[in-house]
Amino acid sequence: MSSSVTPPSRGPDGTPPRPSRRRFFGTAAVALAAGGAAGYGVRTATAAGTGGAVATGSTTASGGATTDRSASTVPFYGARQAGITTGQQERLMFASLDMTSTDPRDLRLLLGRWAAMAARFTSGQTVSSSPDKPEQPPFDSGEVLDSGPYSLTITVGLGASLFDQRFGLAGRMPAALAPLGTIPGDAVLQPELTGGDLCIQACADDPQVVFHAIRNMVRAARGTAVLRWSQLGFGRASATGAGQSTPRNLFGFKDGTNNIHADDVSATSDHVWVGRKTDQAWMRGGSYLVARKIRMEIESWDTDELSDQEKIFGRTKVRGDPLTGGTEFTPIAFDKADADGTPVIDPASHVRLASPEENGGVRILRRGYNYTDGQDPQTGKLAAGLFFIAYQRNPHLQFKVLQARLGSSDLMNEYIAHIGGGIWACPPGVAEAGDWFAKSLFTPV
Repeated sequence: MSSSVTPPSRGPDGTPPRPSRRRFFGTAAVALAAGGAAGYGVRTATAAGTGGAVATGSTTASGGATTDRSASTVPFYGARQAGITTGQQERLMFASLDMTSTDPRDLRLLLGRWAAMAARFTSGQTVSSSPDKPEQPPFDSGEVLDSGPYSLTITVGLGASLFDQRFGLAGRMPAALAPLGTIPGDAVLQPELTGGDLCIQACADDPQVVFHAIRNMVRAARGTAVLRWSQLGFGRASATGAGQSTPRNLFGFKDGTNNIHADDVSATSDHVWVGRKTDQAWMRGGSYLVARKIRMEIESWDTDELSDQEKIFGRTKVRGDPLTGGTEFTPIAFDKADADGTPVIDPASHVRLASPEENGGVRILRRGYNYTDGQDPQTGKLAAGLFFIAYQRNPHLQFKVLQARLGSSDLMNEYIAHIGGGIWACPPGVAEAGDWFAKSLFTPV
């Protein structure tokens, strides 16, 4: 394939729509294809970068300086995809898709169209600058016409199932992307909430902005791919920057106190970004995304005694400091015991089993969100929990190691269940207009 891709000369959905229970949106495809093509190759005003938000300042009526969050942008073009080490935004929409086309060219065009759309969306633009035509559906669905980008980031990943015989990519799958096999705690994973050929992670500080991004990118995939499953998230459940406070999960505890921060270059290099030692050069500078939809048994948790809740976590609930004393960020004294020799931090506590000290130094970058799907119609209980997202260099050597221990003996397992998720390879960033997601996968480097 050539080093640059021209806009698609035909719509991605030239065939009539097929009934599908998983089809997300069923109209406006022809207009959208034209809009996506019009946006292809547009260079946004944002500079190449590695994911730092750029807040646009404004002034209040009283004359004081403030920050207009709606106008804040995160550079899209850069060596690495934004949305991994970017300071975590407040809202998430995650989507997993399956390819319906088996034409490799359709896959490449979709990844190119998504790159063009992501460049526009993250700079506050809609699908196309071309005027709509009265006889066609609008290019853009329109729900953010009066909004701003709100620090939107769009991160795209490729699943292991994409590397079968359909697209001639079987020899290009990284070993790190191979299925993780059966891990303790995965027994109740639901197939309809698991896996997918492609994924999109959209994060921003506004719920409608992330919904718009996913809605229109899924819309642009019509005829090439269909939505497999999706998840909305709120109230970030991790801190990815040194300046961010540690948020709380739906159990009311601070979550991710010792998470890797974006400004810790050494840690991100050692644990997050794929380096030169990889079996697939196209993944250099990328990262691997592991997602888990973790249902929380909130009603049961709410009946548990505070002392038991704190024993399960290994931290106090209000302050977040370890039970061995100090403040939230005080190193945990795992070897500390009480007067009768009982460890202060229970051997099966969450904080101990997840700690680098107890796992040979293994670390991951957490980027999770709380979620609620309302009420479970079968049980009447809240359908809510944690949409766990983690980035790492190799899920087999990182996530799998941690989850094997947590899934086996974590005291918290009484109150949680892993019901969905997957693993995807997130390639390096889109360098400039004309580049696209995973381009080097198709053009050996």
